[in-house]
Amino acid sequence: MGDLDEIQAWLGEQLPRLLVEHHVPGAAWAVLRGDQVVDGAAGLLSKATGVEATADSVFQIGSVTKLWTSTLVMQLADGGIVDIDRPVRDYLTEFRIADDEAAGRITVRQLLAHTAGFEGDIFTDTGVGDDCLEKYVATLHDVPQLFPPGEQFSYNNAGYCVLGRLVEVLRGQPYDACLREHLIAPLGLTHTATSPYEAIMYRAAMGHIELEPGAGYVPAPVWAMARSNAPAGSMLAMRPRDLVTFARMHLEDGRTADGTQVLAPGTAARMHDRQVDLPELGLMGTSWGLGFERFDTPAGTIIGHDGNTIGQGAFLRMVPEAGLAVALLTNGGDVISLYRDVVGHILGELTDVGLPALPAPPAEPRPIDAERYVGTYSAQVFDLTVSQDSDQRIWIEQIPKGLLVEMGGRTERTELVHYRDDMLIPVQADRGMHMPHAFLGDDGTGHALYLHLGRAVRRAGA
Repeated sequence: MGDLDEIQAWLGEQLPRLLVEHHVPGAAWAVLRGDQVVDGAAGLLSKATGVEATADSVFQIGSVTKLWTSTLVMQLADGGIVDIDRPVRDYLTEFRIADDEAAGRITVRQLLAHTAGFEGDIFTDTGVGDDCLEKYVATLHDVPQLFPPGEQFSYNNAGYCVLGRLVEVLRGQPYDACLREHLIAPLGLTHTATSPYEAIMYRAAMGHIELEPGAGYVPAPVWAMARSNAPAGSMLAMRPRDLVTFARMHLEDGRTADGTQVLAPGTAARMHDRQVDLPELGLMGTSWGLGFERFDTPAGTIIGHDGNTIGQGAFLRMVPEAGLAVALLTNGGDVISLYRDVVGHILGELTDVGLPALPAPPAEPRPIDAERYVGTYSAQVFDLTVSQDSDQRIWIEQIPKGLLVEMGGRTERTELVHYRDDMLIPVQADRGMHMPHAFLGDDGTGHALYLHLGRAVRRAGA
């Protein structure tokens, strides 16, 4: 196996070339093994300014923030303040969704493991004040329940905002203050920003997006999403070294480098353990823990999380048995392919556990009757319409709504082919990946009730 110095030399030589190859403006990375860390960066933080990325540059970590939120919740559990198997409404009486009976049964554990079952892609902007989370949770009163609590996995951003509000109420402080007092300060982090007002004090990355396919990546029109979604991943930014310092605490049974116990002994391992299995969805894990994404491979388990904000993509991967953590933070382009090249190489050099292969469409897909899948599946941010033409070709059309329109989303039509039982897969890759489409359940007429793409999207009208 290689060592960290060899990894640093390889990335110093190869990363600039890989950024060009994958149209990524800039990236920063860090690798931790045991108590040793190496880090680095290449490219530009913004094409508009030409400022170069450095190892100390801060990038948004997006939904990797969910690991920080789940850690804050488990600190409350360690202190006996929260029982994660009790309904969240026992602690957060304000919690309401359209299905009041389900709202009364949803547990803290189900929110942590994305099995609560209500629609989760809710990005309502409730301002920048310290009361934005309180106001956000109040807007969920009419959000539909998609399936009974605990029945299956469906990625839920809104659920993590509820958890953030739970932390606020029980700590008596805004979410940002809880992050700083209970994680950032004990971990000794120096380049971590909970808001744009803090990020501006560092070399901060700007996200880049493509306004039209093939037009090239340009700086995004805004830096961050709404503060009301901060616990789910709309704000937190940091350098990669700070992110792997957080990961080290999880790898070392909740202890910081100076021996401070941030989590009680055994809690980190419980967070990493499997809670629920997922359909085979490619880049998303095979199972989920209490916040942690899990990749269960024959050679061992990889845990971590990904994050995507407005033109920024983040990846955290940990191999607990090897004491290894890798952080890769990016600001636009084909970040999936860059992740595969960079993180795949690092894991291959430093562990016996490799990245799982990504799904790919069959060379000669079998023609099928797609009647079970045909129809429209609707969520707050898009409608997905599956159809089959007279030549038996299967198509899916994504029509953006709400925030996706505001972020420049456009209608996209993609061909799907048979992948395996009750699963279709796109013919063309999207940002380096073919995401399988799983069709689950029955609406009572023989049609699938859900289209699962990491989150369950329910058939319209069912």
